[in-house]
Amino acid sequence: MWSLRRAAATLRSQGYRVRASQAFYTKSDLFGDSLGQDLGSPGYSHFLSVQTISGRGFSHISTFREKSYGGSQTLSSQAGAKSSDEEDADDGFSELETSSEAEDVVETAVSEEKPEELISESHFSDDEPEADTLETTQSGLVLSDAEVDPPAGKDIQKKVSSLFKVIVSAPRQGVTKAIDQWAAEGNSLGRSEIFATILNLRKRKMFLKALQLLEWLEVNKQLEHKERDYASRLDLIAKVHGINKAEKFIEKIPKSFRGEVTYRTLLANCSATTNLTKAEEVFNKMKDLGFPLTTFSCNQLLILYKKLDKKKIADVLLMMEKENVKPSLFTYKLLIDTKGRANDIDGMEQVVETMKAEGMEPDLYAQSIIAKYYAYGGFREKAEKILKEMEGDNLKENRGACIHLLHLYATLGSANDVERVWKVCESSARLGECLASVEAWGKLGKVDKAEAVFEKMQRSFKPSTKYYTALLKVYANNNLLMKGKELVKKMSDIGIQIGPYTWDALVRLYVEAGEVEKADSILQKASEQNSNVKPLYSSYMAVLSQYAKRGDIHNAEKIFHRLRQAGYVGRMQQYQTLLQAYVNSKAPAYGFRERMKADNIVPNKMVAGMLIQVSGLKKGSVLDLLE
Repeated sequence: MWSLRRAAATLRSQGYRVRASQAFYTKSDLFGDSLGQDLGSPGYSHFLSVQTISGRGFSHISTFREKSYGGSQTLSSQAGAKSSDEEDADDGFSELETSSEAEDVVETAVSEEKPEELISESHFSDDEPEADTLETTQSGLVLSDAEVDPPAGKDIQKKVSSLFKVIVSAPRQGVTKAIDQWAAEGNSLGRSEIFATILNLRKRKMFLKALQLLEWLEVNKQLEHKERDYASRLDLIAKVHGINKAEKFIEKIPKSFRGEVTYRTLLANCSATTNLTKAEEVFNKMKDLGFPLTTFSCNQLLILYKKLDKKKIADVLLMMEKENVKPSLFTYKLLIDTKGRANDIDGMEQVVETMKAEGMEPDLYAQSIIAKYYAYGGFREKAEKILKEMEGDNLKENRGACIHLLHLYATLGSANDVERVWKVCESSARLGECLASVEAWGKLGKVDKAEAVFEKMQRSFKPSTKYYTALLKVYANNNLLMKGKELVKKMSDIGIQIGPYTWDALVRLYVEAGEVEKADSILQKASEQNSNVKPLYSSYMAVLSQYAKRGDIHNAEKIFHRLRQAGYVGRMQQYQTLLQAYVNSKAPAYGFRERMKADNIVPNKMVAGMLIQVSGLKKGSVLDLLE
C-alpha cells in the first residue's frame, strides 16, 4: 500500500513557506505535522477530518465547515468562490478573446485510460509568486483517439480538413452559413472529419467556432451522440459561456449519457477556472451519483488546493489511500512541485523516492521541476547532476530537453551552458526553443542576445504575441522602459493582439521602472477592455506590492478590491500584502481579522505578528487566531 499522503504533512500548519525535517514515515508510524502532532492527537484533529461513507465510493473531507448534502458530510470551502452568476458566466474564452500565448496548453483527454497525464503542465507554473512563470491557463478537454473512426485516430492531430479551413476563414457570425455551403457542395461529413476539425479548432483555442460546429451538427442531425460527444460540447460551453451555462446544459443531456465522463469534464473546468467552491460541489455530486473515485478527479482537487489551500492536500491523499486510488505520475509531479515550493528539499526527495518505489521514473518535466528547486535552494551540484541526466549522451538526439535546459542553466547563471544548448537548436530552432532562449538570455541580463533571437523569430515565424511578450518581459526584468515602450508601439503598429500575458509584462515594465501609477492605469484599462478575459493574479499583486511598500493604504485597498472583483479571493498572500501597507504606514487595521475570517483565511505566524503591530492585540488574543 502506497504511503504518499505522508509527503503533505508539513504543509498543514504554515502553508507553502513551511520547511520540515521529515516528510515521510512508514504506514504504521505517525502522520504528523511540523509541530510533531500525530494523527490522533487533539491538536491535529482540526486540520484533518476524513469520513468514509459506507456503501459509496467516496470519502468526504470536512474542510473549514461541514454542510449537509444529501444527508452526508461533503467537501465545503469558500476559497475561490465567485460572487455572482454574472461573474461565473465570464469564465470561458472565445477565440477572439484569448491571446495566442495560451496556444501551447496541452489538452486533457476525455479518456478512460490516462487522462491525467495530458493535463497541461502549466499547472506547475501557476499564478503564485514563487512560480518561475506567473501564468494562469485553462485545461482543454477533447475526445481521445479511440473515439474517432480508424484510421483517423492515429493521425487526427496532424490532419487539417477542408471543413476546418472553411470554419477558420469564416467570420464568427458566419460559421453556420459557411458549414451549410460546405455541406451543400457535396462534401462528406464522417465522424473522423468532424473530430479532426474540432480537435484542430481546440488546438488553436477557437472554442466558440468548435461549439458552433457541434450545435450545427445537432440541429442538422448529422451526428449520433455518444457520452463523449456531450462531454465535448459541455467543455466548450464551459469555456465560451461559463460554468453556470455548462451546468444547465447537463440537465439537457439524456440521463443515460450523464456519466462519469460528463461530470469529470465539468470538474476539470471548475479546476481550470480556480472555482474551488463549485469544484467541491461537483466532486460531491459525483459521489452522490455513485461514480467511482478516480485519480483524475482527485488530481483536480490537488491542483486547486495547491493554489488555494495547501493544508488540504494531505486530506485528499488520505482519501485516496483509504479508497485505494493509485496516484499517477501527474499526482507525483504536483507533490514534488508543492514540496519544492515550500523549500522542503528533503520532502521533495522523499516524494521522488516514493514515486520510484511505485515503479514510476521522473519524466523530463518532473526532472526539470526537481532541478529547478535544487537550483533555488542552492544545491547546485544536485541540480547539475539532474541536468546532465536530462541531456543524455547526445543532446542533438534529445532535443526535447533543450527548452527545459535553457531555462534551468539560466537559473544557475551558467551563460556558457545556455550558449552551448542554444547552438544545438539554432540552425533549426523551433518556436518554443526560441522563446526559451529569449527568456534565458534575459534572465542572464544578456539583452543583446535575447534581441538577436527575437530577430530570428521575426524572420522565421508569423508575427505572434508570444515572442513579442517574451522580449517585453526581458525589457521589464532588466528595467529598460524606453525599449519596452518602443516594442509596444511596434506591436500596436502591426496589429498584434494582446492579452493577459502581455498586460502582465507591461505592468511589470512600469513597476520595475518605478511608475506604479502608470502600471495601475494599464491594469485598470486591461480589466475594462474585455470583460471575458481578466488580468493575471500576478499583475494585480505586482501593483499591490508596490503600494504596500509605500504604505499607500488607499491604493492598496483599491487593488485588493479589484482582485476580489476579478475572482481572486481566499489567498493568504493578498491579505498579507495588504496588511503590509498598514504596517508600513503605521496605521491601525480595524476589522482585519474579521475580513480574513470571512474568507476562511487563518493567519499564519507571520501575519499574526503583523496584526499585533497594526491592532495592538495582546499576545493571548493573537494566539487565539492560530487555533
